[in-house]
Amino acid sequence: MQITNFLKHHYKHFNAAALIDAADGYISHLNEGGKMMVTLAGAMSTAELGKSLAEMIRQDKIQIISCTGANLEEDIMNLVAHSHYKRVPNYRDLSPQDEWDLLENHYNRVTDTCIPEEEAFRRLQKHLWDIWSTAEKNGERYFPHEFMYQMLNSGVLEQYYEIDPKDSWMLAAAEKNIPIVVPGWEDSTMGNIFASYCIKGELKASTMKSGIEYMMWLADWYPKNSGGKGVGFFQIGGGIAGDFPICVVPMLYQDMEMHDIPFWSYFCQISDSTTSYGSYSGAVPNEKITWGKLDIHTPKYIIESDATIVAPLIFAIILGQ
Repeated sequence: MQITNFLKHHYKHFNAAALIDAADGYISHLNEGGKMMVTLAGAMSTAELGKSLAEMIRQDKIQIISCTGANLEEDIMNLVAHSHYKRVPNYRDLSPQDEWDLLENHYNRVTDTCIPEEEAFRRLQKHLWDIWSTAEKNGERYFPHEFMYQMLNSGVLEQYYEIDPKDSWMLAAAEKNIPIVVPGWEDSTMGNIFASYCIKGELKASTMKSGIEYMMWLADWYPKNSGGKGVGFFQIGGGIAGDFPICVVPMLYQDMEMHDIPFWSYFCQISDSTTSYGSYSGAVPNEKITWGKLDIHTPKYIIESDATIVAPLIFAIILGQ
């Protein structure tokens, strides 16, 4: 437990102390029989969070994930095209011409990392087209993550693997078949590509299950899994990945009038968003009490820091490393 011992010796105050408290609270929640949802915003997959997140999945420290469409696909892109990625450590110094040159060379930049279009996007596209079109011909409909699971489980991508498969959180999730909620999937590269096929009349939009159907699915899953200690909510970043699933509790209570629905029973957010200017991502956890998402007694933690630094450290403590 070298990492854990180091952190607990040095991380005593401010955001460092909040990191320790949140990790200890996570462990207690699981030890008392609770389940945990982890939500992924931003570009955590491109940041290679899979190196620690995959092991969390394998060791049953996570029971359900909510993520953006970008995080869903970018973990797989890293799996099949890692050697083609381009790192730009001086990204703050790039001129508009430099950015244009990257585009002309088929690189799409995410902060200091450029994703290669041909080796990442297009490599997945042809295999997803096969899966999407086959489902449509068979009159079948699936969620975005289910199509990704089908592609991974088929083995068709194994010829391209460029990283150790144990570092892919999507592979770990597919092997466990853990549920994933992907709100706003249309706001992703593969979502855009699917939309283009629909615009061209080559696929029907109905072949892909929608965000409303994700909420309906989650509304069924949550009551079935919130008994006992309940379900915790570990939010990495802000945005729709967190905003969408946390609303299932007030929806069930207020709109479905299911008055025995438990609140989320643990809450932690890693965020660098400010608490002013009406930012929901930067709102302190207590604001969620007024919306019927958290109870007065729900353990609440907020770590105002960089998730690419904080999340792997918390996961290391939870994994006993």
